[in-house]
Amino acid sequence: MIRGRLVYLMGASGSGKDTLLQTLRTQAPDAAGLLLAHRYITRPWHAGGENHIELSQQEFDRRQHLGLFSLHWQAHGLSYGIGVEAQAWLEAGCNVLVNGSRAQLQQAQQRFGAALLPVLLQVNEAVLRRRLEARGRESEAAIAARLLRAREYAKGINNGVSVINNDGPIDQAAHALCRLLTTPDTINGGGDS
Repeated sequence: MIRGRLVYLMGASGSGKDTLLQTLRTQAPDAAGLLLAHRYITRPWHAGGENHIELSQQEFDRRQHLGLFSLHWQAHGLSYGIGVEAQAWLEAGCNVLVNGSRAQLQQAQQRFGAALLPVLLQVNEAVLRRRLEARGRESEAAIAARLLRAREYAKGINNGVSVINNDGPIDQAAHALCRLLTTPDTINGGGDS
């Protein structure tokens, strides 16, 4: 029986998900009862970005075949998975934060039902553009495509998704996420912000 909440964090590339996850690893209050689940990704561990567990495609496929992922998907030519340990943590009453994919929200809703707390980390377009340009990884055309994708996803967000603005200091977003977990209406399955 699931007693915790699965916080399914989504957001456009450049919205600050990795920074928020890193901040919460060291600053999440005990009251939030929050554990951060690593993603298993077929990407080298030293590629930068999030703290993930690198798997070869063969090892990923084997684990998927054995049912060792609670969630899994393909994106950007890579395979992503959330391990079954997240389910055990939820059953122990912990709140579990995962770096989710906006495109896979429906899969997460089907898998976790009322235990799922979908959260969209959002920034205004000007801030997002500056962050993407500062990374220096993408061409102007690629940045324009990411901005368009972020707009399209933001339009499709429904009332069941809590939105946290990350235009300011990361501590504000971290506090807002922890507040969602300590608000009775949110813990019981409701509440947008």
